[in-house]
Order: sequence, then structure tokens, then C-alpha cells
Amino acid sequence: MKKYFTFTLITAVALCASQVCQAQAKKNANEANRLAREGADAAKSQDWDKAVDLLRKASNLDHKYATDLAAVYQQRGYALAKNQMFQEAIQDYTEAIKIKPNDPRIYEQRAAVEMKMYDYDKALADYSELIKLKPNDVRYLNYRAYIYETKDDAQNAMAETEKVLKIEPNNQEAKARKQRLEQKQAEKMPTPPPNTPAPKKSPTPAKKKP
Repeated sequence: MKKYFTFTLITAVALCASQVCQAQAKKNANEANRLAREGADAAKSQDWDKAVDLLRKASNLDHKYATDLAAVYQQRGYALAKNQMFQEAIQDYTEAIKIKPNDPRIYEQRAAVEMKMYDYDKALADYSELIKLKPNDVRYLNYRAYIYETKDDAQNAMAETEKVLKIEPNNQEAKARKQRLEQKQAEKMPTPPPNTPAPKKSPTPAKKKP
């Protein structure tokens, strides 16, 4: 009888705990829904700081709202970039990438800001990530070739240009770059010395008579 009572008590406690957990989960879901709705309204009003704050809280309660949070980071980053607040924009794009690491559009937007800041090394890294995601997109290959050319790295610039031309043989940007690179390479070639007449043989000295 005692064992039965103990078993019944344990079962009741477990059931109660389960019901409490379910109630708490439901409460969290409702709160997350409310925060997400308010965050969406703030985003529509372009109140980006409020939208980010609300959606971050919603995402902490229910991870399904993380995608919405990434979108708002992306939108705020775009707004910051338009206002020439480049460093802040990059920070927002970086947060968005943490949530959606396979979204090419976010890398593209961050790279564009890095290009405006002349931070070519970081832009090069972002275009490299983009090429991993979309290896046959000639836009990214052209951008990477342009950066190499800007850094006076003719070898890598030409390699990227050839990749573009392999995909699109008539790509005008790549054809123009190839011509520039070949011309620069030709200009760096040492100029051969002018043709000079061969030296005349020294006259054979006359033999002395004995």
C-alpha cells in the first residue's frame, strides 16, 4: 500500500510539473507573439531600434522569430548605410549573418558598405563567401577581380577575370579588365636594348720582317 501511495504521489507530481511546464511554454509563446507583432509594427514605422529590441526579446522566447530579427537587423543596416553610418551598418549586417549565415543578400550588402569604406580586405572576404554560396555568379567574381586589381595584384585579378570569361565569354567588364591587365603587364616588361652594329675585328698586326 505504501509503495502504491509513493508511486501515485510521484506520478501526480510529474503530471503537475508537466502541466506547469506546458502552461509556462504557452505563456512564453503568447508573449513572443505579442512582442513579434509589436516589433513588426515598429519596423513598418521604421523605428528600427524599437523593432530590434522587441524582436530580440521575442526570439529569446521563441526561436522561430530569429528570422524576423535578422530581417530587421538587415533593414536597419540598410537605413544606417544610407545615412553614411557605415560602421554601425556593418555591425547590424554582422548580427544578421550570425542568424542567417547562408543568406547571400546580407553578405552582398555588407560588402557594398565595406567597399565604400575602402576596406578591401573585408570586402574581399565577403565576396569570397558569396562565391562559395553562388559560385557561378559573375558579379561576385568581377567584384573580387576588381579588388585584386585595385590592390595591384595582377595575377589574382587575371585569374578571377578568366573565371568570368569562362562562364560568360562576352562579359564586357571582364574583357576590358583583361585588356588593361595585359597592357600593364606589357608595360612592365623590360625594353630590349637597341640594335647596335657588331664590333669590327681588330686589324691583324703586320709581321715584322726579319
